[in-house]
Amino acid sequence: MFSCRLRSPLAFVGVCFILGMTASIAQGQPIDRHAWVTRHNVHLTEPDIWSPLSVGNGAFCFTADVTGLQTFEADYLEGIPLGTMADWAWHTTPSERECRLENTFIKVPSADGREVAYPINLKAPGAAWLRANPHKFSLGQIGLVMKKADGSAVALDDLEKVDQRLDLWQGVLTSRFAVEGVPVTVMTCCRPGEDAVAVRVESPLLAEKRLAVRVAFAYPNGEWGKTFNEWKAADRHQTELVDRRDDCVRLRRKVDTTCYGCTIGAAGGAIKRAAPHEFLIESSGDSPVELTVAFSEDGSSLEVPWDFAASQKASAEAMEAYWKEGGIIDLSQSSDPRWRELERRIVLSEYLMGIQNRGRTCPQETGLTCNSWHGKFHLEMHWWHSVHFALWGREDVLARQLEWYLKTMAVMRRTAEIQGYRGVRWGKMLGPDGREAPSSIGPLLVWQQPHPIYYAELLYRHSPDQEVLRRYADLVEQTAEFMADFAEWNEERGCFELGPPFISAREFSGATYGENKNGCFELAYWRWALETANQWRGRLGLEPRSDWARVAENMAPLPVVDGIYTEQERVLVPDGGHPCQLAAWGLLPKSPVVDEATMVRTMDHVLHHWNHKSTWGWDYPMMAMTAARLGRGDWAVESLLLDETKNTYRPNGHNYQSGRLPCYLPGNGGLLTAAAMMAAGWEGGPEREAPGFPQDGTWTVRWEGLHRGL
Repeated sequence: MFSCRLRSPLAFVGVCFILGMTASIAQGQPIDRHAWVTRHNVHLTEPDIWSPLSVGNGAFCFTADVTGLQTFEADYLEGIPLGTMADWAWHTTPSERECRLENTFIKVPSADGREVAYPINLKAPGAAWLRANPHKFSLGQIGLVMKKADGSAVALDDLEKVDQRLDLWQGVLTSRFAVEGVPVTVMTCCRPGEDAVAVRVESPLLAEKRLAVRVAFAYPNGEWGKTFNEWKAADRHQTELVDRRDDCVRLRRKVDTTCYGCTIGAAGGAIKRAAPHEFLIESSGDSPVELTVAFSEDGSSLEVPWDFAASQKASAEAMEAYWKEGGIIDLSQSSDPRWRELERRIVLSEYLMGIQNRGRTCPQETGLTCNSWHGKFHLEMHWWHSVHFALWGREDVLARQLEWYLKTMAVMRRTAEIQGYRGVRWGKMLGPDGREAPSSIGPLLVWQQPHPIYYAELLYRHSPDQEVLRRYADLVEQTAEFMADFAEWNEERGCFELGPPFISAREFSGATYGENKNGCFELAYWRWALETANQWRGRLGLEPRSDWARVAENMAPLPVVDGIYTEQERVLVPDGGHPCQLAAWGLLPKSPVVDEATMVRTMDHVLHHWNHKSTWGWDYPMMAMTAARLGRGDWAVESLLLDETKNTYRPNGHNYQSGRLPCYLPGNGGLLTAAAMMAAGWEGGPEREAPGFPQDGTWTVRWEGLHRGL
């Protein structure tokens, strides 16, 4: 039975079956969503520094070790670190000199003979500061202080009878262990809609004064990577006690120009200040200690319940609503034994994206778990972070994040003006203000440029009305304006080209950007985006732009070598890195400029002859989407489950890449996008159930609440 549930996340009026039904094609009884989620609850029976577990609400996330709190920070720095992160939490380290992006400009010859300025000089004064600032930071550390009977501190290896369980349906983490045979139980959850974590600690150790909860604050070190905190810089930040009551303290944190509030409230325990930036919560009797630690962006004090039951109930209600509102792909009736691992990855990716990837700005590649690239987000990766939201019935998240593009258009327009182009040029590595970070590669990438048109088109397909068109009309127009202006006419070849200078999505040719041009995916994406921008004009009753149409219809042919598509026209290192040529088919609707037979050969070559050790987490979903559109469901499943290091999904669901990058949300987001397309289909795809899965009878795919891909 097919059913369509209308959604209006943007207060837009429209019908959602334009892009593809949100119908259930579940056969027989409705899908049991609770069973779908909870059969993948995470259960740890020993400490795993690569799988700390997190609770969050989409814009605030708390990552805990095996104690349910952040007790063993140093141990987990070797794996995935323990952070308390909010979407709004950015810090800038003071600089003794004025650091201006213009100081990093190098003028590069372009195809039209002009000298164009790019911020690619990493040796320039201030370049390192510009890359590192602003950066995200951890708001505070909440952990246990535990002592053994002899008074010595409890170490991670001292924990006994570890039993930690994450209830995905309720968003509640329950951690049980013992210290010298004495049991400890810690429950942790996040309050929905508030930057607050709630905790309940129960143990006989509390009454013995061998166990307390510690809340501490550090100076943000601003480094690349996993280390958040500089604990030896107490004089560089302030923790001001604003108000104190029997059950709570209200603090104002000042870290250079960053100010925020923190309220610590406790039930069953007394709060005392142990150091300028440290507070202890100790039991006032035999009862458990319950506390809430809440943070506020504006520095205000927060009135939240200190008792854990209220927060647990709120978390359960919010998470249950989250699981009931979005899409679902149930694979449990499949006979292929790989179904369980694929479904586990899907469910845990849905959880991770739900608790830390639904904020107001584009997320960084490690989300709200830890820092990568100083916490800055990468616009080319936003596709992989957030397109799945539109396909899984959560298009309101994509719309919320698209507001950042509208707010920063003036910054991007200035970038285009400096380089002598019309329209807006979207950068690569950015902070919340839109200022690009200097890089030898990032400023020369262009495949993020069409993304806003793709996002806007997704939202329009879900809510096809004039309000959506008007909301994003200027965004689409100005994005396309730059794209048409950036493409250069080659008189000799009779086509428009991209670059030089140019670096493809593969990012392998940074040192030779002046010789690179015409990336396979970028050429196809340019054509699609300019054609779509003209369609937007038509929907608004405007005449199509003939200059846009001329560029779109006359892009250079996609590069082919020995019968397969290549990254770009000049390839220095074959068969490694991102196989981005596949995106010309996998990410975009079918186009006359892409030859299917050539793409089949390319897909076969990448799947079976590529150096997968040099790939990244989003490459595998890209391969799967390409295989699905080619009618090779067997290749699609094989791609998603290839046994490669960077296609590893830890017990906590995180897509591992390397020790330096222990989690990678573009992999999780890409997996969700690929799975949705494989189950629900795509524009112009075959009208059969689960068209992207193998059709040999070994896969039974029951789904609901999904939209078709473009």
